[in-house]
Parts: sequence; structure tokens; C-alpha cells
Amino acid sequence: MNDDHAEDTLLICRALGAQPDATAARMTGLDGEGGDYTVTVDGAERQVRIPWAAPLTERAQIRAEVVRMYQEACAELGLTPRGH
Repeated sequence: MNDDHAEDTLLICRALGAQPDATAARMTGLDGEGGDYTVTVDGAERQVRIPWAAPLTERAQIRAEVVRMYQEACAELGLTPRGH
């Protein structure tokens, strides 16, 4: 996630994590209820938790949920999502 999708993670945190001024973001953990991120705002790091749309019970659900979140973040930010 962090190496391959750093820009996606940043968009998700800006839009869905209420961090519109974030300049960097990385996923630091996750569980069935949501994802944990560290974002950088004004040079300082802060922790953000973003819940999934519904609880996840299978590992395979994570990718689909992150893609959904990316698409939702793009819509909220007025950006055109690229294909995944």
C-alpha cells in the first residue's frame, strides 16, 4: 500500500480522514473496522483512523475497500480516478 499507492493513500486521508492539508500519508495498521494512518500536516505527524464502509472479515476484502475509498476520495475532491 505505502510503496505502490502513496498518492492514493494521501488522497484518502485528505478526503475521508478530514486532513485536507496533509502533504504525506502512510498506512500504519488495519483491522476489521478500519485503517490507521500517519499523516504529515505542516511538518508534523498525526494519527488518523478511517473506518471501512462495513466491517471486513476476509483479507481479500481489503483491496476492494481501499479501491472504493480511493474512488470516494476522488469524487469528494473533484478528481477523476484512474483505473485500478
